[in-house]
Amino acid sequence: MATITVDAILNRALMGYDVSPQEGVILLKQTQPEAIAAIRTTADKLRHAQAGDTVTYIINRNINFTNICEQHCSFCAFRRDDGDAGAYWLDWTQILEKSQDAVQRGATEICMQGGLNPQALINGKSLPYYLKLVETIKQEFPQIHLHAFSPQEVQFIARVDGLEYADVIAALRDAGVGSMPGTAAEVLDDEVRRVLCPEKLDTATWLEIVSTAHKLGLHTTSTMLSGHIETAEQQIGHLEKLRSLQKTARDRGYPAQITEFILLPFVGKEAPKPLRRRVGRDQPVLADALLLGAVARIYLGNWIANHQPSWVKLGLAGATEALVWGCNDIGGTLMEEHITTMAGALGGTCMEIETLQTAIASLERPYQQRDTLYQKLRN
Repeated sequence: MATITVDAILNRALMGYDVSPQEGVILLKQTQPEAIAAIRTTADKLRHAQAGDTVTYIINRNINFTNICEQHCSFCAFRRDDGDAGAYWLDWTQILEKSQDAVQRGATEICMQGGLNPQALINGKSLPYYLKLVETIKQEFPQIHLHAFSPQEVQFIARVDGLEYADVIAALRDAGVGSMPGTAAEVLDDEVRRVLCPEKLDTATWLEIVSTAHKLGLHTTSTMLSGHIETAEQQIGHLEKLRSLQKTARDRGYPAQITEFILLPFVGKEAPKPLRRRVGRDQPVLADALLLGAVARIYLGNWIANHQPSWVKLGLAGATEALVWGCNDIGGTLMEEHITTMAGALGGTCMEIETLQTAIASLERPYQQRDTLYQKLRN
């Protein structure tokens, strides 16, 4: 069998062909500077062809409405048990105050996710509580796009209330949720998940919920938590599942699909000690994140055109560097970020619009504000 060369893989990618899982692993395992440089150049060329030269950003605000959570993920420094120091649960007034602040600062999106709080019930049911979260914001600010509730939260609501996933998603959509974050994916490999998040939904359930959202007209994002215990083969397996999911949405004519891919490098500084010891470092390795981001562009770009780094995890300088490794979007202002910051990330919790614009301009690339679904807005 002939050896597959990096140049051959990259040339096929530039011709518009999809990279195979075997070829993706070959790219990820490169250590020679010349090969890595060629991967970067190819990813940047594909970014130009698939998404253009304009770097987009969004004005948004995070609302993490509670950190009380019934689960115990091995990477999470955000969760608390009820009664713990630092445990919180926002009331309706606080939710509205944060929403008002977002609107006053020009936000077009509120991203809302939280811990799986067993007490978050109305009349003994979970779904009515989540619907009230949505309605509290949408009744006051109907123009805001609610990007809310991960597949894990959908699974939690369905389990607590004895509902089908489709029923939960349809109810949230009808109440005013505009799209679903593709979080809780971590790495879509059950061997990894048994160590990383054994109480979380499994790979098949995550894929089922996201596909159901697409079928019901809710766009989603997609993510990968990288750089902990997973192998290159498992990273590519994750990308392959996302690509297959997007193909399904297109082939079946679903009204929605994946809008973007976001790489989330692992931050271990404040993570629970067993995983932190196993990984052996506190902060992401930028070179690893850049290479994986470039391979993700090569692997997914024909199907998912928008790729975003995490300035919270990589810092603004690292995220800006990622814009020449295949990314075309620098993310959002966030205004308030707890989950990654509590893990010990150094990127900060809020980014001013002008700071994002200056970072993009340093690459001599144009910038453009966008909405959640990547419609361009006026700067």
